[in-house]
Amino acid sequence: MPVVLISGGSGLIGANLTRHLIERNYEVIILSRNKEKVSENKNISYAHWDINNNKIDENAVKEATHIVHLAGAGVMDKRWSEKYKKEILESRTKSAGLLISSLKKLNHNVECFVSASAIGWYGEDPPPFNRSEGFIESDPPEDSFLGETCRLWEESVSPVADMGVRLVKLRTGIVLSNDGGAYKEYINSLKFGIAAILGGGKQVVSWIHIDDICRMYIQALENTEMEGSYNAVSPKPVSQKQLILAAADSIRNKFYIPVHVPSLMLKLALGERSAEVLKSATVSDIKIKLSGFTFLYPTLQAAINELTKKNNSAS
Repeated sequence: MPVVLISGGSGLIGANLTRHLIERNYEVIILSRNKEKVSENKNISYAHWDINNNKIDENAVKEATHIVHLAGAGVMDKRWSEKYKKEILESRTKSAGLLISSLKKLNHNVECFVSASAIGWYGEDPPPFNRSEGFIESDPPEDSFLGETCRLWEESVSPVADMGVRLVKLRTGIVLSNDGGAYKEYINSLKFGIAAILGGGKQVVSWIHIDDICRMYIQALENTEMEGSYNAVSPKPVSQKQLILAAADSIRNKFYIPVHVPSLMLKLALGERSAEVLKSATVSDIKIKLSGFTFLYPTLQAAINELTKKNNSAS
C-alpha cells in the first residue's frame, strides 16, 4: 500500500486530500506538532515534528512512498506585520528544509514530492482586466511580498529534484470550499442577505473547486510524467462580482442586496493584504490539462451548485 506523508494535513486542502487518498486505498501519515494526536481510522496516523527545533519523526519519513508538502501559515489569517510576514515565509521554507534534510539523511523510499505553491507568484492583469490568455508557468514571479514568498517557497523544495525524487509544484488558485478559505469569506455576508462585491468587482478570480485540487494532487502523485510547476486553477476564471452574485443566486435564490465594499474601506480593514483581494489575475490551466487532468467542475456554476447542494444537505 502506498504511504503519503503530509505536512499541513489539518488545513483546508490537507484534510480534504486525506479523505480522497483514503478512498483510493492510500495510507496517510500526517505530520503534527501534537505528540498525543491519534486517529480512529486505521489508515491514518500522526507523526510528530517540530519545525522550530528541527525535529521530525524519522520513522514516518522512512515509511513514506510519497510526500505532500502543504504546511504554511495562512496568508490572509492576520494583518501583514513584519513579524507575520516572516512567519508566512518561514513556515513554508523551514518546514520544506526539515523534510529535505531528513530525506538526505535517511534511507528512504520516497518516489514523488508534491509541494503547494500559489498563484500569488504572478502579477496583476493589465487593465482593463481581460487578459484572455492568462499567466503561464514560465512567467516570472511578481516583485511583491507574495511573489517573493512563492519564489522562495518553490526554491526551498527544489533540492528534491537533485536527489532523484520527482518534484511537482502546484500553484493553487482561490479554492472554493464550504469548509473554509476565501469562498467562505466571500459568502459570509449572505446570511444577512448582503452580497458583498469587493472594490469594483471587475478583478479576475482564478479559482478551483476543492475536489478538483485534491484530484490534481493525486494525479501529481500517480502520473510519473508530471514534473515541475503547474497552475492549479479551473478553465474559466471569473470576475469577483460574477463569483459572489452566482453564489448569492444559488444560496439566497435572488433574495439578497448587492453591496459594493469600497476599495478604501478594504485597504483600511485589511492593510497590505487588500492588494491581493483587489488584484486581478487571470491564470492559465493549459499545462495541467495537457497532463491529462480533467475537471469535475470546469465552470463556476457547476462548482457553486455542488457546494450549495452539499451545504444544504449538511444543514
